[in-house]
Amino acid sequence: MALTSTVKEHPYSHLTDTLSDGSFKFFNPQKLNDSRYDKLPLSIRVLLEAAIRNCDGFYTKQEDVQNIMDWHRQQDKAEVPFSPARVLLQDFTGIPAMVDLAAMRDAVAKHGVDPGLVNPKCPTDLIVDHSLQIDYSKCAIQNAPNPGGGDGPSRPTPSRPPAPKGGSQCGGQRGSCSKAACSDPPSSPGRPPASVQQIENTPLLCPFHLQPVSEPETALKNQEMELIRNKERLQFFKWCSKAFKNVNVVPPDVGTVHQVNLEYLARVVQLRDGYIYPDSVVGTDSHTTMINGLGILGWGVGGIESEAVMLGQPVSLTLPQVVGCKLVGTINPLTTSIDIVLGITKHLRQAGIAGKFVEFFGPGVSQLSAPDRTTIANMCPEYNATVSFFPVDHVTLKHFKKTNFTEEKLELLESYMKAVKLFRRYEDPSEDPEYSEVIEINLSSMVPYVSGPKRPQDRVAVSSMKEDFQSCLDEKVGFKGFHISKEKQETLVPFLHGGQEYQLAHGSVVIAAVISCTNNCNPSVMLTAGLLAKKAVEAGLVVKPYIRTSLAPGSGMVTHYLSTSGVLPYFNQLGFEVIGYGCATCVGNTAPLPEAVVDAIKQGDLVACGVLSGNRHFEGRLCDCVRANYLASPPLVVAYAIAGTVGIDFEKEPLGVTSEGKELYLHDIWPSRDEVQQTEEETVISSIFKDLRGRMEKGNSFWNNIEYPDSVVFPWDHKSTYIRSPSFFSKLSKDVPPPQSIENAHALLFLGDKVTTDHISPAGSIARVSAAAKYLLSKRLTPREFNSYGARRGNDVVMTRGTFASIKLQNRFIGKPGPKTLHIPSGQTLDVFEAADRYQRDGIPLIILAGKDYGSGNSRDWVAKGPYLLGVRAVIAESFEKLHKTQLVGMGIMPLQFLPGQTADSLELSGKERFTITVPNSLSPRQQLTVKTSQGKSFSVTALFDTETDVIFFQHGGLLRYVARTFL
Repeated sequence: MALTSTVKEHPYSHLTDTLSDGSFKFFNPQKLNDSRYDKLPLSIRVLLEAAIRNCDGFYTKQEDVQNIMDWHRQQDKAEVPFSPARVLLQDFTGIPAMVDLAAMRDAVAKHGVDPGLVNPKCPTDLIVDHSLQIDYSKCAIQNAPNPGGGDGPSRPTPSRPPAPKGGSQCGGQRGSCSKAACSDPPSSPGRPPASVQQIENTPLLCPFHLQPVSEPETALKNQEMELIRNKERLQFFKWCSKAFKNVNVVPPDVGTVHQVNLEYLARVVQLRDGYIYPDSVVGTDSHTTMINGLGILGWGVGGIESEAVMLGQPVSLTLPQVVGCKLVGTINPLTTSIDIVLGITKHLRQAGIAGKFVEFFGPGVSQLSAPDRTTIANMCPEYNATVSFFPVDHVTLKHFKKTNFTEEKLELLESYMKAVKLFRRYEDPSEDPEYSEVIEINLSSMVPYVSGPKRPQDRVAVSSMKEDFQSCLDEKVGFKGFHISKEKQETLVPFLHGGQEYQLAHGSVVIAAVISCTNNCNPSVMLTAGLLAKKAVEAGLVVKPYIRTSLAPGSGMVTHYLSTSGVLPYFNQLGFEVIGYGCATCVGNTAPLPEAVVDAIKQGDLVACGVLSGNRHFEGRLCDCVRANYLASPPLVVAYAIAGTVGIDFEKEPLGVTSEGKELYLHDIWPSRDEVQQTEEETVISSIFKDLRGRMEKGNSFWNNIEYPDSVVFPWDHKSTYIRSPSFFSKLSKDVPPPQSIENAHALLFLGDKVTTDHISPAGSIARVSAAAKYLLSKRLTPREFNSYGARRGNDVVMTRGTFASIKLQNRFIGKPGPKTLHIPSGQTLDVFEAADRYQRDGIPLIILAGKDYGSGNSRDWVAKGPYLLGVRAVIAESFEKLHKTQLVGMGIMPLQFLPGQTADSLELSGKERFTITVPNSLSPRQQLTVKTSQGKSFSVTALFDTETDVIFFQHGGLLRYVARTFL
């Protein structure tokens, strides 16, 4: 119910209260006079307040309020609605959401409905941050970047092209080159520009003219390429910001979605129509949970769920269990927040808390700064919890004093949060709520760890890193092992780089990236890395020039305090230059490794390593030839880059040797906790946040000058390969069609365990031999113009062809990794898209067979939209990742689970049978359905519709069609 409704119309008008200064009204749950409220976890109190405030008798009923108040008995039973205060989109998943809304306007207009009625009802922020690619980087042999993205050429080049005579520079502006402004053609017709060898301490070379620009300002060059490459998408975003009400678009080159959310959009409390209420958010990124560190309830949802919230539909969830995580003990001075993060991640993952809320309490919480808490909350998806909530306390208020919060706003915030008992004093155990269960973690037990080499949950103590990597070489291929024979483990491969010979071995570091989102919100960790770099440079230590080093902060705030503290030049001297603002290495946007390095890795079949301070590192994600990847804190990324190998014992082996021949150990240059805190206090001040606000509001000249169509419906360009009107609303009827059984379906894929969203819907570059590449080539685009899957998420044709296009896909029909499957009627091995297309032309429905944890990983709406457009009607698996299961339901695909103890193997399914699944006219949540095969077998599966709302969405053919029908 809108807050503008009269008080008499509201069933809980008697709970309306006013702050002591009379400034704002609010709904006060304490006026229910129910003793159960004081024992509710604070995250559940937020759900309760939202239900009371939005109770309209339709989407939210009084029964829902009663169920939430009775949480102790209704947890894991009752289905409740939640209407968040706002929606957060990033451009990779945001653009399909906005494209769908634009297409929905077309659909309702065809039925004679005013398309202007289709608007987000919930305030929506869209941050353009996922399109950055690392085209320029210091100290690297680099293929020429290009506006179209894709792979560059791969052929040998001269060691260094001569600089033009007379000292002339390419381009006429400081640190930049505009290709359009230069008279020289980039290359001969039909021939790509030559590769460029970039040498340490030489000018950055213009990729189009092989001439040096005036200064190596890599961030400016990467940003320029980002804007040129994505101009068409940016035009669409700007149209959205003007055509739709309640849409705010944050332009590129401001910061990552998480940083902008933390530093600019976070409110803690919302003020609207004279009412004050808790800030809350759902976002199209699984790491939206980062905001929980500031006492703001939020989590990641799929793109189609976010669209529903944008249009006024609440999120439907089963009232969750809440695990209380009690923190005790004292933090070791040498332990960074990343060590705390990984320690807590391991504890909670082992506790089996998938799908639950986690809420932190206990005296140890007060030792964690607000940045520490947001870093911990950011890793929430890695232990499969829905949220990791840190209620507001004095540390939170202290943090906001550093930001743009005025004293008046802070007083208002504190007054309201205390009035509704959403403010915590962690040292007072009498305030502790009752939880579903309690997990106690002793902070004193935390020691430095890294995570890898293939999965984020596999933690390795730094003191055991050398020994553990050796065991990975020995072990059989699996979650950790590489199975390298003993005689090949000592292989050394020499190669030339920049005229000097180097050697690579197993464990050699070739990628070292301090990247966005997990760490840069935490000044103490980044400053530790910077101070470590400073001491390393002063001691004469260097990073080998062939290592792909990069520094991609989440926002200008990070660069500001690194610069103000004086450590940024030392980062630069070690090769860690700021390459831009946005997701880069984490999402596979790493520039190619030097060709000599790639050749050496392949020649020796080496297990080369990447070390990054991010949150994702599945095998092959950073680079196909880099098999071992470790998550580490930023200072450890710097340390391993200097060492050049992960096969080092920092406690016993020197990091390097000084110019005087003295051995230098890591502990010799590791900054003390006091040193870091002092630097943080001197640099991380309110002016930093004011600078970010100015950056936000000013935008950039490129964005400000973009032209956009002035129309209610979007004028689709049928020649566009970026933005297309999707086919989700084709043949949309006003009435709901009757349910249809799936008859004589073939299995498109026969998959095993741990199929991730990376396998289903890749986000990196588009391979030249893929189905998507064939389509783009048919549109007369060159590989240099392919860009990435993420950038083309607004094109359903590209994304459908990209579905299951991962080179790491393990399809049991094929027996080896690759984006192939068996077309069963013909016996041919085809690209997954080509096989699905042939099935659809023949009118044959499709299913997918899978093992455990189907759909784990990042939230991506195309992991459901893609299979839907391929013709997949159902997925039968042993278990599903919860968010992905919801996404399948939202696209009208049935998630079906084998009964306990049953699998495809135990049922002796070959996958080559034809399957008939009977769907009754009346479906109910978690109903068992019967599957019959053409071989005469019959077995039961559970339809994972958790709620009646899930059933309704499925019956409508998905959430999008359901929402569209509400306008008809």
